[in-house]
Amino acid sequence: MLGWLQVNQLGNARLFHFKLSNIVVHCFDIYHWNPILVELSVGKLVSSDPWKESADPQSRTERRRFKIETERNREGVREKVRKEEERREETMGGRGNPWARGLKKHMKRLNAPKHWMLDKLGGAFAPKPSSGPHKSRECLPLILILRNRLKYALTYREVISILMQRHVLVDGKVRTDKTYPAGFMDVVSIPKTNENFRLLYDTKGRFRLHSIRDDEAKFKLCKVRSVQFGQKGIPYINTYDGRTIRYPDPLIKANDTIKIDLDSHKITDFIKFDVGNVVMVTGGRNRGRVGIIKNREKHKGSFETVHIQDSTGHEFATRLGNVFTIGKGTKPWISLPKGKGIKLSIIEEARKRLAAQSATPA
Repeated sequence: MLGWLQVNQLGNARLFHFKLSNIVVHCFDIYHWNPILVELSVGKLVSSDPWKESADPQSRTERRRFKIETERNREGVREKVRKEEERREETMGGRGNPWARGLKKHMKRLNAPKHWMLDKLGGAFAPKPSSGPHKSRECLPLILILRNRLKYALTYREVISILMQRHVLVDGKVRTDKTYPAGFMDVVSIPKTNENFRLLYDTKGRFRLHSIRDDEAKFKLCKVRSVQFGQKGIPYINTYDGRTIRYPDPLIKANDTIKIDLDSHKITDFIKFDVGNVVMVTGGRNRGRVGIIKNREKHKGSFETVHIQDSTGHEFATRLGNVFTIGKGTKPWISLPKGKGIKLSIIEEARKRLAAQSATPA
C-alpha cells in the first residue's frame, strides 16, 4: 500500500512518502530525501535511519561514501574560487579586468584635466595623451594646441594633415603624433608662420601659449630631478622632462635649473635653488604665480615647504616639488605671459575689468 503520511517530528509537520509493511511504515522525507522509520500504530518516530535496522551494511557504506565525496567536491570548488580571487587581488590589486592588456586607449571628456578647458557638450571623448616626457594630467596634446588654442585647424583630420606635413616642432624636433604631450616650458615652433610659443601657466593654473622671439626659442629651462652615478662612476642628471645628461657640472644638484641649447642639447648655464632667486609655481593652488624665494623649511618625515613673495608683496607657501627656478636674482631668464605671474583677487580683477571697459570708446 502506497500513500502519504504526515508525521509530527520535533514539533514540525513533515510530509513523507510511505510504504505499508505490516505495522511498520518505511518513509522517505521528500524534502531532504532522508529515510526514517515510523510505527504506524503508535504514530511516533521510531528511527531516523532505517538502514541501521533494515538495510544491508554495503548500501549504508556506499551512501556514506557518496556523502563524503560530495562534500569533498564542494570543498574543492570553494578552494578553487578562493585561490582565483587571491590571484586576481595580487595581479590587479582588486581593480578592473584581470585579463586586460595595458592602459586604456581612450579618455572620456569629463575625465580630462580641467586646464584643457574642453566644453562638456563637445562630444563624449577627449584626446588621450601619448606616452612621452610629461604626465598625462600635466600636458597639452598637440591636437588641442592646433585646433582649440591656435585655431589653425577645425577638425581632427585637418590636425593630422598639418602634422603629417611636418610643420610643427616641439623643442626643435618634428612631431607628427597628434596626441604628443607638450608640457611646461616646451617650445612649440611653426616655421611656416614664423611663430614660436612657450608653454607656461597663467595664475589660474591653465596652460598659456606665450609667444616668444626667435632668440628665446633656441633654449629651454629644465628642472633637475636627481643626480646619480652610472656604470664606471659616470655622473648624470635626470630632468623633469625625461632627459638624461651625462658629465654635468659638479655644482649642479637636485632642484636646480639648467639652461639647454635645443640645437646641441648641451647645458649652457644653470641656476641654483637658493633664497633670493625668482621662481614659478608649477603645482598646487598657487600654480602660475611668480615670486622670490624668501625661506625654505625642512620638515623631517614630511614635505619641504618654500615661502615665496611676489612683486606686490604678497607671501604664500607651497611644496618644494612645485617650485621651478626661472632666473637668478629678481630677473627671469624667460619672458613671462600677461600678468607677470601676479595673482589678483576677485575684487581687483573686477576693478581692472571695469577700468578697461571705461577706457574703451563707445
